Amino acid sequence: MNSTTIDNAAAGPREGLASLTLVSNSPQRAMLLRQAGYRFEVVPPALHEPEARSPKLTPAEHAQALAYFKARSVADRYPDRLLLGADTIVAVGDEVLGKPAGRDDARRMLRLITSAPHRVITGVALLAPMQGHRVIADAVTEVFMRPLADGEMEAYLDSGAWQDKAGAYGLQAGADAFVQRIDGSTSNVIGLPMELLERLLGQFGG
Repeated sequence: MNSTTIDNAAAGPREGLASLTLVSNSPQRAMLLRQAGYRFEVVPPALHEPEARSPKLTPAEHAQALAYFKARSVADRYPDRLLLGADTIVAVGDEVLGKPAGRDDARRMLRLITSAPHRVITGVALLAPMQGHRVIADAVTEVFMRPLADGEMEAYLDSGAWQDKAGAYGLQAGADAFVQRIDGSTSNVIGLPMELLERLLGQFGG
């Protein structure tokens, strides 16, 4: 598959990371990078994500593993680039909420995350294949939502905004109206913890 170049005229000093490649299908992650002034390319990961988490992995380890394997899936095709993989999951206790299988599953998830605080965990992996250098980390944000009335929840489900979203919601898709408090990185909840990413890029000269 061809890569897509995202060029930002306001990139400024971040243009030193001209080889940065986002390995993701997420428009939210591309948006966050673009808003931060990075010049980068986008390639889709050559990876089929597992439907279930291994019981041997914590939620954070699961997110880190998926981020790494996304980046690694294109390393043979783009060995000279700095590859950025990321994966965001939602966890309530030890239960990981992936993308809902359908409306009923989305309703179940929404009831869980609006009745108790939940964690948004994003694994981030940076790989420089030719240099044999990689860093993997994660960011955790705790989110508190207010309870939803049945009619309000059904209206959100009717909107379809929950589709293809971990935990059945996205801040950019109307669910910000349900949030009471966010403890940690807001960009993490959207899909890419920019504060963490900037620190990690410093290890690659960015």
